[in-house]
Parts: sequence; structure tokens; C-alpha cells
Amino acid sequence: METLMKAPGSKTEVSNVTEDLSVLHARAERLAAGQALRDSVPRSSHADWTSPGQHRDPIEILEESNQDRLPELVPIRYGRMLRSPFTFLRGSAALMAHDLASTPSTGLRVQACGDCHLLNFGLFATPERNLVFDLNDFDETLPAPWEWDLKRLAVSFAVAGRDNRLPDADSRKAVLECVRAYREHLRAYSRMNPLEVWYTRLDVKTLVAMAPDEKVKKFREQLAERARQRVVENLFPKIVGKVGGRHRLVDQPPLLFHVAEADLEERLREVLVDYRQSLSDERRVLLDRYHLEDFALKVVGIGSVGTRCFIGLFFDEEDHPLILQFKEARRSVLEPYAGKSHYDHQGQRVVIGQRLMQSSSDIFLGWLRGRHDFFVRQLRDMKISVPVEDIAAAQLKRYAGLCGWTLARAHAKSGDATTISGYLGKGDAFDEAIGAFALAYADQTKRDHAALIKAVRAGRLEALVEE
Repeated sequence: METLMKAPGSKTEVSNVTEDLSVLHARAERLAAGQALRDSVPRSSHADWTSPGQHRDPIEILEESNQDRLPELVPIRYGRMLRSPFTFLRGSAALMAHDLASTPSTGLRVQACGDCHLLNFGLFATPERNLVFDLNDFDETLPAPWEWDLKRLAVSFAVAGRDNRLPDADSRKAVLECVRAYREHLRAYSRMNPLEVWYTRLDVKTLVAMAPDEKVKKFREQLAERARQRVVENLFPKIVGKVGGRHRLVDQPPLLFHVAEADLEERLREVLVDYRQSLSDERRVLLDRYHLEDFALKVVGIGSVGTRCFIGLFFDEEDHPLILQFKEARRSVLEPYAGKSHYDHQGQRVVIGQRLMQSSSDIFLGWLRGRHDFFVRQLRDMKISVPVEDIAAAQLKRYAGLCGWTLARAHAKSGDATTISGYLGKGDAFDEAIGAFALAYADQTKRDHAALIKAVRAGRLEALVEE
């Protein structure tokens, strides 16, 4: 077979060189555009946090976020938020969205998570049954400034550090590691082509291989094994029993219970047709192998408590179980400040945002509309968060780096990574600014948590503290 060789200096080679120079020139222009943004929005300006004072009532904002929730469940939400400033932060995404909207912004937008705190990252299974580390909560996702996600994530490390009685110096180190990892990995992703960014993922094998010592390696291997045990087959015996020869979800009020509405089952079966239409054809075939056996309302999380969240118990012809979660999708807490979603259906907003930000998503991920909008996913499916109670400073710092890295990849999939990288630069000026902001806002979170305690004691709010 004849091999075609291009001589040095040929038209083809000159054309390739010209194209390469053009790409480099375009990249240089975008980096320069990012650098130019520093004139109008200095990186040091991100360090500032000043509360709006008397015009900012955290309790009023929380109460507004309860509109159209199930009122009998709202006290559980407040009870969970009362536990600590960190649980308060987890449950108050609407409050922090309000505050972030007043902070400096470059105007560069990405598909944002909207509730980007350290426990909304973790391990879960891909359709190929591999474990990956990624973002795993997208109820509030919406196109918005990239800084908002990174600032909320940084603050969560500062507040979690304090909750674990770590010195502020150690909490600040975790924040700096988080931002450094975001900045450096975003620059690396900005040099990749879009397909390379889309295909990249942080799997558990890589995490184990990256372990700095045997102790960390063993911890990561054990966490992965725990994740593999979090599947429907292991959950099934704990929440399912038999009544009249049929499988039924076991009531565990107030956290899991059947809803007494005469037409609810009929309505649910009707909206399952809508959900089926949101799936691709081959996944409809898979879903059709299962039939609905029972369903119940299940209280989940902190910020989501009071929203309508059901779990559906399905079986195939040989009694293999499938448990799907039908979670109400409300308007994003970012919407008042970032604008409405392109999608009128809030479940679709969540699903599309999740697919855009994650490296891999649940095969049953879809949406439906009944009296409210919902998105659907499998319950659990090897999903597990990294435990942060009593976490050591070194562990918190390592975990912060993984979260910053992961957020960079998520933002690079939808945003202009090159221009953002130009703004961030290669130095640590932005890192230091966010380090200061995170500690200042951690002080704010402590004050807001105290305001919640005061409101409950005064009878302004009702809270149910669980055992």
C-alpha cells in the first residue's frame, strides 16, 4: 500500500500550522478577555461580605421558601436545621442565593448546581455499574454565575470545619485547597476539546490510586464497598413487608407513610405514562418490564423537607424489585436573581441540568407532570456521601480538593472555561479572597442559625427535633 507523505512546506502543512495558530490566537484572546474582567471586578473584591442588615430577615426568607410545601412536614425541616450551623446552611439554599446575588460577579455563566455544598458530592453508580465521584444533587440547577457555586462550596467547608471544632486556620486551608483545585483543573479543562471534557470522570479506581498513604487508600476502598452495598436489594427488606400476599412499603411516620387520597394511585399511574415519554426508547423497554406495586411519601434531606417526594415500589414478572424516587421539582432558588429557566417544566430543568453537569447519570432519570412537576431517579443505587462528622483537618483538605476538581469539570462542560481561567489566573489571589469570604460568611451562618433558634423559642416557628 502506498504511503502518502507530505513534504515539509507543502500547502497541507502550511494550512495545518495556520489553523493551529488561529486556535492559539482565539484562546489567547479569551484568556485576555478574562484578565480584562479584573479591572471591573477585582479578584480581591470577592473577599468582601457585608450583611444588608435590617433589610435582611433570614427567617422571612426561609418562610417564603416554604410556600406550597406540605405544612405538616415543615417543622421537620426546621428541626433538622436547628442541629448546627452546618445543617442550617444545608437547608437554607434560598437564603444564600439571596446573599450571593449581592456579591461581585464577572457575568460569566455556567450551568450551576445552585446548592453546591460538600455533602452534595459523593459516589454513585454509572449505568455501566462503575463507581464515580461527582455532584449528585440538582434540585436548584440553573444557568447562573460560576462564582455562586464555588462560593457556596467554599463556605460549606468553612462551616463544616467549625462544626468539627477545627481551628479557623485549618478550615481556611480546606477552602484554599478547594479553590486552588477548581482554578488549576479548570485551566487544564480549558485546553481540552469539548469531547475530552465530556468524557472525563473521576472514578473510584482513580481515587484509590491517588491515595497518599495506605490508611487513606483503605478508607477509600471501604467507602467504595459501602457504596456497592447501597442498592435496592439491601434496602428492600428494611422498608418493604407483605400485606394480604402483596408487597407493601412499611409506614414509618413521619418519614415514610402512605398518603390517604382516594384518587392518588390512579393519578400516579396516569402520570407514569408522562414519565415514560421522557425516557429514550430503549429505556422505555426496560421500564415496561416492571409494574407498580405500591408507593408512599418519603421525607428526604433538609432543604427538600416539605416538598412532595414519593417512592414507587416496582417489580418485574419474577419479583425482582425496583424502587424509583419521584421528587417534586420547584422553581430554582436562583431564579429570582439569575432569571427563569429555559424549561417551563421544572422536572425537565433538573434532569437536563443534571445530565449537563454530571459525568454520567442514572438510566431512569426523567420527569413528569401531575398537579406538580417531578423528576424521577432510582433510590440510592450505590449513592453515598463522604462522612464529615469528626473529620480530621487533613481529610477535610483532601476532600475539598476533590470537590473543587469535580466542580471545575462540571462547569467546563457548559461554560467558557478559558475566559474564566483568564480571570482566575495562575496565582492565588482569587483563592485568598474566597478564603476570607468563606470565613466571613461562616460567621453570618452562625448568626442566622442563632436567629432560627430564637424564632423557635419565641414561637414564631415550629420545629420538630427527631430522635
